[in-house]
Amino acid sequence: MRILKSSFAVVERRAEHTVKFFYSHLFWHHPGLRPLFPSSAEDMERQRDRLFAALTHVVSHLEDDSLLPYLQDLGRDHRKYLAAPEHYAAVGASLLAALAATSGDAWTPDVEKAWAEAYRVMADAMAAGAAASQDPPWWDAEVVRHLRYGEDIGVLTLAPHAPLPYRPGQYVSVSSERVPTTWRTYSLANAPRPDHTVDLHVSRIEGGRLSTALVREIQLGEALRLGAPGGRLTLRRTDRPVTFIAAGTGWAPVRAMLEELADHPPDQDVRLFLAARDAAHLYDRPWIDAYAAAFRWLGVTYITPAPGQHRDQATARLATALGNRALWPEQDVYLSGPPVFMEETALLLEELGARPDRLFHDAVPVPAAARGGRPLGFGEWFLHRPAAHWHNPADRSPRT
Repeated sequence: MRILKSSFAVVERRAEHTVKFFYSHLFWHHPGLRPLFPSSAEDMERQRDRLFAALTHVVSHLEDDSLLPYLQDLGRDHRKYLAAPEHYAAVGASLLAALAATSGDAWTPDVEKAWAEAYRVMADAMAAGAAASQDPPWWDAEVVRHLRYGEDIGVLTLAPHAPLPYRPGQYVSVSSERVPTTWRTYSLANAPRPDHTVDLHVSRIEGGRLSTALVREIQLGEALRLGAPGGRLTLRRTDRPVTFIAAGTGWAPVRAMLEELADHPPDQDVRLFLAARDAAHLYDRPWIDAYAAAFRWLGVTYITPAPGQHRDQATARLATALGNRALWPEQDVYLSGPPVFMEETALLLEELGARPDRLFHDAVPVPAAARGGRPLGFGEWFLHRPAAHWHNPADRSPRT
């Protein structure tokens, strides 16, 4: 474990070189694999981000019980890329070559042996997850409703051709023929319905080809592909009070969990804190207000800047609102939103006394690119969305 972590500390400082070397090596030695990956430079950049994000997650969780399920989910998820068992050997060879090229003199025989053994374990776990799954690689789904909220938010209702099994709070990866070989994760915004339709809440990312297509271009009747549901942001039924904290379209999985609670009302209080860059981005407020009026157990606090004030003011308002909420050690807390938002919020909650084992959110590595050379201030991610983002293909990725 220690040798892998110390070796990765060297590699991490040259992350961009590592991933570029990896893909160059892979495509040079196995050109037949190139069509399985995005064709545009921008999408390949995000593909490189996803690779290093997953590698970072693995190294940082080497001693965690959650690592094996994560790898199994990753293998199951990769079936949608048409990954075959023989591809694991090719990827492993290119990964070791990239690590060796990046590590320089730090690449010793012992380090090479440790990485080779670690990759074999990872590949075996992924292959086992893929082989054990009885689900299809993806579900075809038709767009049956498309709502627009301004220029940058869309809510799509999809009708899968076969029932999609999932739990409220989970997400799926989505692909469209408009942007071939590109997949992005979006939370399912509803509890399972009798007609099996599902809702996706999509926030358009500047320069994001798929999110732009889904918000501005998609037409009724078009087909999308949905990957296997993933993530562990699902309700734990306890006798403790529940607090949901969400930002932007990170609200989507919270909505699904609230629908689940409405079907089986809790005995304890439930509190929702919903943050947005301005009032216009509280696109689902009518639904939330109706729920709060219908269910006495639900309390809602909206976090936006004061009228006429800069949107940065929402940062302080959220911190103040959370500080005024008492009894954090007794709460089950669910966080949803961009990765830096969740990281900073979790740190604040722990300072307020919340128990780490009662803070629930999908694990998403925080992108170094998003930090811009310094740690972002509390909430800055959802107030100032950077162009680049990371995606964790098997455990919560930013919902964009």
